[in-house]
Amino acid sequence: MHKVYLDHNATTAIEPKVLAVMMPYLETQQGNPTSQHSFGRHARTAIEEAREQVALAIHAQPTEVIFTSGGTEANNMIVHGAAIKRPGSVLIRSNIEHPCVARPIDALTHQGWQKELLAVNEEGVLTKEAYTKIKSNDISLVSVMLANNETGAIQDVSLFKDFAKEKKALSHTDAVQAFGKIDVRFDALGIDAMTLSSHKIYGPQGVGALILNKRMDIEPFIYGGGQEKNLRSGTENIAAIVGFGKACELISESMKQTSINSLVLQKTLELGLKELGAIIFSENINRLTNTTFFAFKNIEGSTLLTALDKKGFAIASGSACSSVNKEPSHVLLSMGVDEDLARGALRISFGTKNTMDEVKLILEAIKKELHTLKQLTAIAA
Repeated sequence: MHKVYLDHNATTAIEPKVLAVMMPYLETQQGNPTSQHSFGRHARTAIEEAREQVALAIHAQPTEVIFTSGGTEANNMIVHGAAIKRPGSVLIRSNIEHPCVARPIDALTHQGWQKELLAVNEEGVLTKEAYTKIKSNDISLVSVMLANNETGAIQDVSLFKDFAKEKKALSHTDAVQAFGKIDVRFDALGIDAMTLSSHKIYGPQGVGALILNKRMDIEPFIYGGGQEKNLRSGTENIAAIVGFGKACELISESMKQTSINSLVLQKTLELGLKELGAIIFSENINRLTNTTFFAFKNIEGSTLLTALDKKGFAIASGSACSSVNKEPSHVLLSMGVDEDLARGALRISFGTKNTMDEVKLILEAIKKELHTLKQLTAIAA
């Protein structure tokens, strides 16, 4: 059975060129990067070269790149690091943030901090009105994701950057889904902190970065030997970091063409889905060209997903990190989508190697499965 992978917002396969640069650090003893001998110096050089590659890809300074174990750790790092600097302060986030931003903030509310939520509109974006409803002043952090992992909706960074500056708060964006799909420039965004993840851009899993403006001061997240500017102690994962650096280099080179190709696939997919009666979420706003979040009325999303999986198609029911949760998408509920419809939501996210033939194949498979499910529903009724 031919298998078609259409879940690239969850994770991507390692690019062969990335794996090639990683292998020497997996096969040969390279030394501890903190050691002073030649083995250690070689390892340190490899890490610093990767740091430069990441920085170049997002137009930051190498000293602003803090390597982590992934996007989740980077988001936890900025939430805790900003909050601890200002005990009892208010933490602001949008109501569609990924759980690795939302849950650390929720946890801190049990330890003396407060939170307020910025509410998105029915298309899943924040407007100026959302910011005017926030009345708090003692704010330590404002965190708004750049592109949503479920709908693909892209936020206006200037709105929350200006709001954070006015409130003298640290501004942060989770750019995990945006990086590699749109042009992400840390210097041009003018924010204080940004999160990246390697495995979303054809790099290895288990490595990411917090990009932190060199003028910003936050509390360390992990104490120990003082690695990563004393913010994230622990011996660095050399092979993964080297792979991440190479993935950043490659994605920067291919991003424009990839975006054009995915837009063609997205338009064809969504035209076909709507002909079958699908509702496309965040359809009318600026969003990622590789992402389509949709649902059919009176069709259970998990049932359709399972049927498609048996046919060889890998798609998602929302955020990969929340897939074990049977509750409807919190993103859609925040947009005011009916709970029954939200429960049926499915996501298709394209990668660099998906083709038009694969789009046609999944549309045909969805058509057949819808026919089967509707017949079963009619019999049950």
